[in-house]
Amino acid sequence: MEKKTMEEDSFHLKPRKWLEDVSHGRYGQEIEILTLQGLHVVTAQKGSIRCTFFVPKTLVDRNGNWHTGAMATLMDHIGAAAVATTMGHFKVSVNYDISCFSTVKAEEEVEIEGKVLSHKGKLSSVLVEVKRKDSGEMVALGKQWMAYIDDPMKASKL
Repeated sequence: MEKKTMEEDSFHLKPRKWLEDVSHGRYGQEIEILTLQGLHVVTAQKGSIRCTFFVPKTLVDRNGNWHTGAMATLMDHIGAAAVATTMGHFKVSVNYDISCFSTVKAEEEVEIEGKVLSHKGKLSSVLVEVKRKDSGEMVALGKQWMAYIDDPMKASKL
């Protein structure tokens, strides 16, 4: 049996803290803080992260539905955090597909789970599911390919 280092055992702590810091406004860009405000990390373990989120009135469109851009931003962060639980560092999205199945109104609670599917070189594949907390109904499904970039300055030029 392969022994894990203490660093490998604590990979889930860094992404959990990052999500909590952004959701509480201690870190991040304004758009991230607004879209993650109120996010609660339920579990974080190697290869997955699960959260709950009450959709605030500030993130709905003119029809009262959770704005898809805000949902996509939240899902992207959950995907990045899930990958970080296995790799110990964050990656950037290079391919991102979202399928929306249902709308969510203000003050509804959802569960969001990010699961790492595979790694290939510097690429990682992750699946993010958004479900209604009360019924388990699927709201949205996101599939992402994320890449590790050695030089963060390269990422800003992509």
